Amino acid sequence: MNTEAIKELLYKMADDLLVIGHRNSEWTGLGPILEEDIAFSSMAQDKIGHSQALFQILHQLGEPEPDTNAFMREAKQFHNAQFLELQNDDYDFSTIRHFLFDHADQLRFDNLANSSYEPLAKVARKIKGELKYHVFHADIWLNKLGNGNEESHARMQTALNNAWNYALGMFEKGDYEEQLIADNIFEGEQSLQNRWLAVITPIIEKANLKIPAEKDWEPVLGARKGYHTENLDQLVTEMSEVFRIEPGVEW
Repeated sequence: MNTEAIKELLYKMADDLLVIGHRNSEWTGLGPILEEDIAFSSMAQDKIGHSQALFQILHQLGEPEPDTNAFMREAKQFHNAQFLELQNDDYDFSTIRHFLFDHADQLRFDNLANSSYEPLAKVARKIKGELKYHVFHADIWLNKLGNGNEESHARMQTALNNAWNYALGMFEKGDYEEQLIADNIFEGEQSLQNRWLAVITPIIEKANLKIPAEKDWEPVLGARKGYHTENLDQLVTEMSEVFRIEPGVEW
């Protein structure tokens, strides 16, 4: 197996989870209701834990140990999709991002549970079960707000429109795409995107929302190769502040 191909896949997944985990954690203490405050905090903790498991596999492949890898890189060295680094702004956008990402994440781990690369398959089999709750939560809130009152519906539709092209960037192909497919490590981003669309479309329609017209689809690409927004610079500074002050400290 091509080790570099596996590393590329692991890095983009680990960084996606690390970044969205920290973004979701920003709702701690600020959720619209107490249960949501707890739910977003719990899911944020799960995602950071999932990223740690992937960073551990990278460490076994010769990369830095997980905490160093997560907190000592510069923003330009991250491989997460831009969609996940964008500021929360409001709960509508965060809910839409939660829905779009978590469905993609669940489908990705479902596929990887059968990966020919056993260390990743083993982790995927554990994680995919935990993601059922995340997806269930996202579906409930998409439907509740999409079918709420006139204002909630309008805000959710606007958030979906604004998020869509960023969300398509989650499926940006890597340099080793064909190798990963040939080695039965991962199904490939186009296949994953097709499955994602098939799953989310009826759920979105049930929530009385509409996916933007396909003629307007312009995926935001480049983040997998280090091209990010200024939002990530700020986030990396915040989430690595304590570790950079005293690397390796034991609390």
